[in-house]
Amino acid sequence: QVELVESGGGSVQTGGSLKLSCAASGYVYSGFCMAWFRQAPGKEREGIASIQPDDTTNYIDSVKGRFTISRDNGKNTLYLQMNSLKPEDTAMYYCAADRGSCPRSLNWALYNYRGQGTQVTVSS
Repeated sequence: QVELVESGGGSVQTGGSLKLSCAASGYVYSGFCMAWFRQAPGKEREGIASIQPDDTTNYIDSVKGRFTISRDNGKNTLYLQMNSLKPEDTAMYYCAADRGSCPRSLNWALYNYRGQGTQVTVSS
């Protein structure tokens, strides 16, 4: 059984930075696809970044150049470095994982392992 636990959320002002972590326990190895999702109040959950087993990354346009997804396989931890934060980045952030290559689309339903989320609030 794989368990994912996010941390690092908090409140920052516009232009600030946060680094989220997702600690994985259980049978998680470098051959897993891992991803970050977020859900703002009243909005659908959206995938924002993924990282393939070979460390190839993918981002949605709204976070490109500001967010960086990375992983430390030795620590079984996924990260999301978020810079130049905007109020529209306010959301609950979730990590997700699954065996093998990442799906073509950042679709929450396609990931078998999911965390409980950490809140990020950006004030203007």
